[in-house]
Amino acid sequence: MCGRRGRLCHKEHPLYHVWPTSLHRCHMTHATPCSNPNNKLLHRVKMTNSLIYPKQGDKANSPWFEEFLVKLLEDRDRIGLTDMIREIDALMITVEPGCSVAYVSELALMTPYHYLVTLESESHWTHILRVDMNSPDVLVREVRDSSKHGIFRSLNEVYPIGAHKPNSRYMGEIFRVTNLHDVVELQKAREIRFFNQDQIRKLELPGNMALVKPSPYTHNIVGYWERPLDELRVYALGNSVIRDDVNVGYLQAKETQKALGLDQLILPIDHLATRIYSQNREAAILEYLTLSSYYYWGSYDIANQNSSTNVTKSIHYADESVSPAKVFTAANHPYFVNHLVGLPSPTESFVRNYGPRLHHIALSVADGETHGVANIDYVVDAIKAKGKDFLLDVIGSREEGLKQIFSSASEHSSLIVEYVQRFGDFDGFFTKQNVAGLTEAAGVEENLRLLQAESTI
Repeated sequence: MCGRRGRLCHKEHPLYHVWPTSLHRCHMTHATPCSNPNNKLLHRVKMTNSLIYPKQGDKANSPWFEEFLVKLLEDRDRIGLTDMIREIDALMITVEPGCSVAYVSELALMTPYHYLVTLESESHWTHILRVDMNSPDVLVREVRDSSKHGIFRSLNEVYPIGAHKPNSRYMGEIFRVTNLHDVVELQKAREIRFFNQDQIRKLELPGNMALVKPSPYTHNIVGYWERPLDELRVYALGNSVIRDDVNVGYLQAKETQKALGLDQLILPIDHLATRIYSQNREAAILEYLTLSSYYYWGSYDIANQNSSTNVTKSIHYADESVSPAKVFTAANHPYFVNHLVGLPSPTESFVRNYGPRLHHIALSVADGETHGVANIDYVVDAIKAKGKDFLLDVIGSREEGLKQIFSSASEHSSLIVEYVQRFGDFDGFFTKQNVAGLTEAAGVEENLRLLQAESTI
């Protein structure tokens, strides 16, 4: 113990893998662009083939999409980007001033994440949450000054619900790469635009990352950093502290989680789901495949909800707990023809109210039963008893292969948590019936939020 009674030193923290700024400089060489002339892209035994997976689903794509899907992935494989870009190593979320302590506690109860350390910079607190080194970290950033404006806040302010929490948004994913310099140079040659180092410093984001500017289709960012697998995650940002208020809330939540038996049932992230405008569906998918080493798994038409669900997965890791699947949801028709097609449009309505952004983070639940009910039912009932609302009852069944549920949106981040339990040898990703039910339930809540937002104008 050090400092105040009950406060852990960084070295004593059971999950401590982040060093203070003074030590960042000693390890920055692993994440700094390298111009070593001996590091050639041509030194490869074999080339990854991103087109070997058969496409799933029943959603028809345009000839343009099918043509450029092949061209982009073949090019990505040929120049070595697929091999150099590995798993998602971290996710970044920003919340309003004063909200991060409660949000870390919420995540500590509802997810397997542990509070590790806080990075203190001039205008942000950045809390590092971790499961282990085999799953991505979550970086929860709190804006310390409510009057502070910037590019990420501006992405919220033009949307009626998003504007009510202008700082709250999911930012994007950070990929581990094997050669940061080559990845950045190859992506720049493909007309990908990056923040420069001065912009990254002013945004108070880790300086050992290369960050792509927000997507015009998803408003999310993608970042890269170089980290050999046998090295720890190091975030070059600010001063490292253990905040007592964050730690107390975290420990209380974890004690509750363990007492309820949830710590053995809630597993790491399964997928990340982004909602986008109908006209941007194909472009958003292809853009993400350009920026990542993911492949196109397929698309399903959820016709009765005027929507489609489109899935991309890691080419390197079949286990989503290592690198979660990335899902894109878009309406089949733009909002201005809703009165003609006569269908609901919850996906397009969400985007019009919040802007293109991440909608939910899905976590796996261990297969099996607890006290005679499926683990997912037990988990949901236990969390409900602690005051967290859910949008509907658990849907699906053992016979269908999986069960799923959405929580209500977090008041701190506006993100929904999904739980999904897959039974036995079920090898699908979801069922259309479940997706339709989840989409409808989320649409009902979002309409209520819109009415509340309009009533305060």
